[in-house]
Amino acid sequence: MDKTSQMLAGILLQTGAVSINAKEPFVYTSGIKSPIYTDNRILLSFPQQRRTVVNLLTQRILENNALDQFDLVAGVATAGISWAALLAEQLDKPMIYIRQATKGHGKEQQIEGILEKGHRAIVVEDLISTGGSLIEAAEVVRDLGGSVPECIALFTYELPQAAADFEKTNLSFQTLSRISDLLKVAIDDNIISQEDRTAVDEWLMTRK
Repeated sequence: MDKTSQMLAGILLQTGAVSINAKEPFVYTSGIKSPIYTDNRILLSFPQQRRTVVNLLTQRILENNALDQFDLVAGVATAGISWAALLAEQLDKPMIYIRQATKGHGKEQQIEGILEKGHRAIVVEDLISTGGSLIEAAEVVRDLGGSVPECIALFTYELPQAAADFEKTNLSFQTLSRISDLLKVAIDDNIISQEDRTAVDEWLMTRK
């Protein structure tokens, strides 16, 4: 477990951005019941932790990309928008965001902000589950003449299908933390029981 992953895992658990409860599972909009629920928007309400996350994002991006190797930061609507805005401010870069579908009025654009042909965009999301929303957003950038040097997210459920789909679409992606590290931190810090961990592991197996 690297230091960044461990640090963010602790923040996600402490702030309640990630909740785990095997006895009273969460019900998703789809009707699926799950022992784990992630809502990274909660982090925005904690200034100190929010600053830490933005600093971690900045450090991770600059480890792999020099500032002159990308032109702007792109957020995936809706959860990635805030992080993209904070990151763009930190990096002093332009920012855009990408809708799930084109607007039904006005110019009917799918991207808000300015994306010109040849622009290189770092695409930001808060969570990678299946990876579908992040991949679709990156493809929109490509379809409009831009390129995507890298995709980045705060947290991932580490589903094999997501990694396979990123590879299939030739997209590089990274995350600050991952479910396996978060579960270890949660057990070590006595935040969850072994029963909770087992329930999450079993639920993740059903998503593969």
